[in-house]
Amino acid sequence: MCNIKIFGLGGLNENGKNCYVVDVDDDLFVFDCGLKYATGNLLGIDYIIPDFSYLINNKERIKGIFISHGHQENMGSVVDLIDQIPDIKIYATKYTKFCLMEDGVDEKNIEEIKANKKISFGKCSIFSLTVSHSCPDAVMYVLNTPDGAICYTGDFLIDPSMMGNYDSDLGKIAYVGKQGVLCLLCESIFAEKYGHTSPKHKLQDFFKELVKHHEKRIIFSVLPNHLYTIQEIFNAVASTHRKVIVMGKKLQNVINYSTANNYLTIEEGILGDLSNLKEDNAVLLVSDDKAYPYANLNKILNHYDKFIDLLPTDTVVFAEPKYDSSEKIFVKLENELSKYGCSVIDIPDKYTILQHASKEDLMLMIKLLNPKYYMPVKGDYRYMVGNANVASDVNIPSENIILKQNGDIVSIKDKVLEENFNHIKVDDIFIDGNSSDDIGDLVIKDREILSENGIVLISATISKKDKVLLVGPEVTTRGFIYVKDSREMIEEIKKICEEVINRNITPNYVDYNLIKTQIREELGNYLFNETECKPMIIAVVQEV
Repeated sequence: MCNIKIFGLGGLNENGKNCYVVDVDDDLFVFDCGLKYATGNLLGIDYIIPDFSYLINNKERIKGIFISHGHQENMGSVVDLIDQIPDIKIYATKYTKFCLMEDGVDEKNIEEIKANKKISFGKCSIFSLTVSHSCPDAVMYVLNTPDGAICYTGDFLIDPSMMGNYDSDLGKIAYVGKQGVLCLLCESIFAEKYGHTSPKHKLQDFFKELVKHHEKRIIFSVLPNHLYTIQEIFNAVASTHRKVIVMGKKLQNVINYSTANNYLTIEEGILGDLSNLKEDNAVLLVSDDKAYPYANLNKILNHYDKFIDLLPTDTVVFAEPKYDSSEKIFVKLENELSKYGCSVIDIPDKYTILQHASKEDLMLMIKLLNPKYYMPVKGDYRYMVGNANVASDVNIPSENIILKQNGDIVSIKDKVLEENFNHIKVDDIFIDGNSSDDIGDLVIKDREILSENGIVLISATISKKDKVLLVGPEVTTRGFIYVKDSREMIEEIKKICEEVINRNITPNYVDYNLIKTQIREELGNYLFNETECKPMIIAVVQEV
């Protein structure tokens, strides 16, 4: 009999930042360790990761981090976790290991696993089963405990025609269901979509027609680890006398590795080089990154790319998923490309680049595994509710369907779900640049003020010996008012600051902290009354 706790550090009520913890009698198993890219209101933030405080405080109990596949939402924060826990062990399949190493994870931290191979951890064990996704070597995990299996699906869809490195081992999944599944953690992103995802994810015929009807150069914008889509582009171009030129070091690394390890099949002679860039029969693959959406196409459009010059006869194809956070950027780019004369093609609504489980896929997975308890994960809360409704439709009792948010603890003791409201502290950690330190809400708030109302800098110099104002106060503004057109206001600002400084100077002592505080308060009130703006006010007062 076991005491099992399940909770999410990220991934519940959000898209991305997936990280789920299963605690079995004080042994911690962590499934996925992803990131979430920042939206436009998080000024300057590159990406967001889970708060790893719980894992750091309990690092001795962690048996490993088990990564389902090589997408950033599922593995993107592994390198940040290793900064905090350098000797932690990461378990991943071969292609996912490559993606982790490309992300900067040291090979010594990674334990390469194979599907259907059991890994023992005392009374518990874990093995992985292959599932179909847009990334090869994607797996779901089965954690065997004395009370039954805890299953985590990762991302998947049901498509028996996907073979080889994209195959889904439905037979083994059904076998696990026969052995007894205590709890199933299942993705929710497409839970509101009817039917199966397949065949809407198959784009090869669409790409073939596109290549056939556009005689001039074609530029495909892709995401580097959506290898299934990249393979379909190569298949569509095969036997057309066109040359495919791969642009960008990251995408080139992915294609070189994938070709060498049989994850990608490319017809002989189809790959071109930089000498083919301007040819009419050229097909360019341009890699994009969700952290900086459409950055490479913007660079080409604005003539900053050192290799590619955009031509009015070009056809630009967005062979990548669109996200809500980048929709404005996409529309603006599409408009500018059209004004330049290019043909712009987006994936039609009847297709999907993303390969997640729709309603019928979810139902089939639930029927195969037949879990006692069902916990929707991965996705906004409305998608999780939609996933819960799917479970109800296949007769999972409502009291056995678990809807939680990040940090909420699910307790299962002796195979029975306990009623409790226990919660651990979770948070978003904002990452800016190469630093792994949290930027924090205060910095974001400062950036918001600067972006909306600007800054006013007051500088003054006081004599250390005579205790008198020597220089200033001088006024510098950025993003607030134009100094040359606001001379009267600048003079009034100087007057207010000078009065504050002189008021706090005595023959024996100058209260610098009080001067700065009063300048911020009195000047802030004056500027708000005059402009109804609240710029950031910084006072720099020094003595010489």
